[in-house]
Amino acid sequence: MQIAVLDGQGGGIGKHIVEQLRKRMPELEILALGTNALATGAMLRAGATEGASGESAIRYSAPRVDIICGSLAVTMVYGMLGEITPGIAEAVMLSQADKILLPVLRGNVQLIGVARIPLPHQIEALVDEVGRRCQRAL
Repeated sequence: MQIAVLDGQGGGIGKHIVEQLRKRMPELEILALGTNALATGAMLRAGATEGASGESAIRYSAPRVDIICGSLAVTMVYGMLGEITPGIAEAVMLSQADKILLPVLRGNVQLIGVARIPLPHQIEALVDEVGRRCQRAL
Protein backbone atom coordinates (compact mmCIF):
# COMPACT_ATOMS: atom_id res chain seq x y z
CA MET A 1 0.00 0.00 0.00
CA GLN A 2 1.38 3.41 -0.94
CA ILE A 3 0.60 6.48 1.14
CA ALA A 4 1.15 10.01 -0.18
CA VAL A 5 1.67 12.80 2.30
CA LEU A 6 0.98 16.14 0.64
CA ASP A 7 2.15 19.42 2.14
CA GLY A 8 3.40 22.84 1.19
CA GLN A 9 5.16 25.87 2.65
CA GLY A 10 7.83 24.48 5.02
CA GLY A 11 6.36 20.97 5.20
CA GLY A 12 5.91 21.06 8.97
CA ILE A 13 2.59 19.22 9.13
CA GLY A 14 3.70 16.70 6.52
CA LYS A 15 6.93 16.13 8.42
CA HIS A 16 5.02 15.26 11.60
CA ILE A 17 2.66 12.96 9.71
CA VAL A 18 5.58 11.12 8.09
CA GLU A 19 7.41 10.77 11.43
CA GLN A 20 4.37 9.24 13.11
CA LEU A 21 3.54 6.95 10.19
CA ARG A 22 7.15 5.74 10.05
CA LYS A 23 7.25 5.16 13.81
CA ARG A 24 4.04 3.09 13.84
CA MET A 25 4.39 1.33 10.45
CA PRO A 26 8.09 1.10 9.51
CA GLU A 27 7.41 -0.98 6.40
CA LEU A 28 4.97 1.53 4.90
CA GLU A 29 5.78 3.05 1.51
CA ILE A 30 5.45 6.80 2.01
CA LEU A 31 5.60 9.22 -0.91
CA ALA A 32 6.31 12.82 0.10
CA LEU A 33 4.54 15.20 -2.27
CA GLY A 34 5.47 18.81 -1.68
CA THR A 35 4.17 21.87 -3.42
CA ASN A 36 7.81 23.00 -3.20
CA ALA A 37 11.24 21.46 -2.61
CA LEU A 38 11.43 22.75 0.97
CA ALA A 39 8.27 20.85 1.97
CA THR A 40 9.39 17.70 0.15
CA GLY A 41 12.81 17.85 1.79
CA ALA A 42 11.33 18.14 5.27
CA MET A 43 9.19 15.06 4.68
CA LEU A 44 12.10 13.09 3.22
CA ARG A 45 14.26 13.92 6.25
CA ALA A 46 11.38 12.72 8.46
CA GLY A 47 11.53 9.28 6.81
CA ALA A 48 9.48 9.30 3.61
CA THR A 49 10.50 6.57 1.18
CA GLU A 50 10.70 8.91 -1.79
CA GLY A 51 9.57 12.39 -2.72
CA ALA A 52 8.63 14.71 -5.53
CA SER A 53 7.82 18.41 -5.75
CA GLY A 54 5.49 20.66 -7.68
CA GLU A 55 2.16 20.54 -9.45
CA SER A 56 3.25 18.16 -12.18
CA ALA A 57 4.57 15.59 -9.69
CA ILE A 58 1.40 15.83 -7.60
CA ARG A 59 -0.87 15.50 -10.63
CA TYR A 60 1.12 12.47 -11.80
CA SER A 61 1.23 10.76 -8.40
CA ALA A 62 -2.24 11.42 -6.94
CA PRO A 63 -4.04 8.80 -9.07
CA ARG A 64 -1.31 6.22 -8.38
CA VAL A 65 -1.44 6.05 -4.57
CA ASP A 66 -3.86 4.32 -2.22
CA ILE A 67 -4.20 7.03 0.43
CA ILE A 68 -3.55 10.79 0.41
CA CYS A 69 -2.84 12.44 3.77
CA GLY A 70 -2.41 16.08 4.66
CA SER A 71 -4.33 19.17 5.61
CA LEU A 72 -7.82 19.84 4.28
CA ALA A 73 -6.23 22.87 2.62
CA VAL A 74 -4.74 20.57 -0.08
CA THR A 75 -8.24 20.25 -1.53
CA MET A 76 -8.89 23.98 -1.72
CA VAL A 77 -7.81 26.06 -4.70
CA TYR A 78 -5.29 28.66 -3.50
CA GLY A 79 -5.08 26.99 -0.09
CA MET A 80 -1.81 27.23 1.85
CA LEU A 81 -1.36 30.90 1.00
CA GLY A 82 -1.84 30.20 -2.70
CA GLU A 83 0.41 27.16 -3.05
CA ILE A 84 -2.49 24.84 -3.93
CA THR A 85 -3.07 25.47 -7.60
CA PRO A 86 -6.32 24.53 -9.33
CA GLY A 87 -4.44 21.59 -10.87
CA ILE A 88 -3.29 20.27 -7.50
CA ALA A 89 -6.74 20.55 -5.92
CA GLU A 90 -8.28 18.84 -8.95
CA ALA A 91 -5.73 16.01 -8.91
CA VAL A 92 -6.32 15.35 -5.22
CA MET A 93 -10.10 15.37 -5.51
CA LEU A 94 -10.26 13.31 -8.73
CA SER A 95 -7.92 10.67 -7.33
CA GLN A 96 -9.59 7.43 -6.36
CA ALA A 97 -7.28 7.31 -3.32
CA ASP A 98 -8.82 7.54 0.11
CA LYS A 99 -8.23 11.01 1.52
CA ILE A 100 -7.44 11.26 5.21
CA LEU A 101 -7.22 14.97 5.97
CA LEU A 102 -6.66 17.16 9.00
CA PRO A 103 -9.10 20.05 9.59
CA VAL A 104 -6.26 22.59 9.54
CA LEU A 105 -7.11 25.73 7.59
CA ARG A 106 -5.88 29.30 7.45
CA GLY A 107 -7.60 32.41 6.27
CA ASN A 108 -11.32 33.00 6.10
CA VAL A 109 -12.52 29.37 6.05
CA GLN A 110 -13.90 27.91 9.25
CA LEU A 111 -15.21 24.39 9.80
CA ILE A 112 -18.20 24.28 12.14
CA GLY A 113 -18.85 21.19 14.21
CA VAL A 114 -15.22 20.06 14.20
CA ALA A 115 -13.67 19.80 17.64
CA ARG A 116 -10.63 22.00 18.20
CA ILE A 117 -7.97 19.62 19.41
CA PRO A 118 -4.20 20.07 19.40
CA LEU A 119 -2.43 19.20 16.14
CA PRO A 120 -0.44 16.29 17.65
CA HIS A 121 -3.73 14.63 18.64
CA GLN A 122 -5.14 15.22 15.15
CA ILE A 123 -2.05 13.62 13.61
CA GLU A 124 -2.36 10.66 15.98
CA ALA A 125 -5.97 10.15 14.84
CA LEU A 126 -4.87 10.38 11.19
CA VAL A 127 -2.15 7.75 11.74
CA ASP A 128 -4.67 5.49 13.54
CA GLU A 129 -6.99 5.71 10.54
CA VAL A 130 -4.20 4.96 8.07
CA GLY A 131 -3.32 1.93 10.19
CA ARG A 132 -6.92 0.67 10.14
CA ARG A 133 -7.11 1.03 6.36
CA CYS A 134 -3.79 -0.74 5.87
CA GLN A 135 -5.02 -3.62 8.05
CA ARG A 136 -8.21 -3.92 5.99
CA ALA A 137 -6.15 -4.02 2.80
CA LEU A 138 -4.22 -7.09 3.97
